[in-house]
Amino acid sequence: MNRHRTALSVLLSAGALVAGVLTAATPSIAADAPASFRQQHTQGFWTAERMREATPLDVTAVPGAARTPVATAAAPTAVAPTAALSAASPTAFPQAGGAWTGGGAVVKTSGRVFFTMGSRTASCSGNSITSANGSTVMTAGHCVKYQGAWHTNWVFVPAYNNGSAPYGQWSATQTFATDQWAASEDMNMDVGLAVVAPLNGQTLSQAVGAQGVLFNGGYNKKMYSFGFPAAAPYDGTKLVYCSGNSGKDFLLTKDHGLGCNMTGGSSGGPWFQDFNEATGLGTQVSVNSFGYTFLPNRMYGPYLGNEAKAAYDKAQTS
Repeated sequence: MNRHRTALSVLLSAGALVAGVLTAATPSIAADAPASFRQQHTQGFWTAERMREATPLDVTAVPGAARTPVATAAAPTAVAPTAALSAASPTAFPQAGGAWTGGGAVVKTSGRVFFTMGSRTASCSGNSITSANGSTVMTAGHCVKYQGAWHTNWVFVPAYNNGSAPYGQWSATQTFATDQWAASEDMNMDVGLAVVAPLNGQTLSQAVGAQGVLFNGGYNKKMYSFGFPAAAPYDGTKLVYCSGNSGKDFLLTKDHGLGCNMTGGSSGGPWFQDFNEATGLGTQVSVNSFGYTFLPNRMYGPYLGNEAKAAYDKAQTS
């Protein structure tokens, strides 16, 4: 992400990012803007070359942009992962950014997201999560909709490896965002989801597994974040992670914050608590979202409150 920002001329994004390519105007979106989009695809569009050349999205937030109340808290709501968790080992903790070599479930559940945005191709990151339909990916809101327009040709490539898709390309049938992101692109609610079509007779979770999710889980936790940063010094070819003690943003949002040097393309990658390095399983509690230009090497991710839970419920039952 070209180092980040948020409302005071602060660049947003940890992942949809590439070096200052876009300058966003305040989105002009009605308050009742639809919070989902039916996807259409061009068969064979995402060749290995197109995936390698996809630009990590760069987005900016404009001073005075509309903001909604911070995430609404409630009692914690947990969705269990596909395998039992055990205590996390501390061997790679903390870590400000490096290639993930530990293996485990996270290698298969996480992946790159590719889409078209107007006339350009772009990339983010995402993660397969446990859901009623077995076909749900969680990512950032700006990785499904930005500047009032929904992205198209949206695919998820789990375990992406330098142009190859070892578990296939999973095409979205419908993408979702929180109601608040869809209406005003408020950074507190930068959460997106996609429902993908079955592939080779299997759902996504049958093919690669799925991580658990926790809503209203609180702040100040030990966390691991993952993604496929594609802007220098990274190149989008490998899964990268950060780990450390998270804290609450004290500036312009109520997001989680974590020391992390991931760059553009990492947006939408998962944040876990209770992460087990041996199994690669954890409980997802956020996504890579943005950073501030004046606070290098620090990433922020939205708090998954009632609004994110509502979007998740719409996606998993669609």
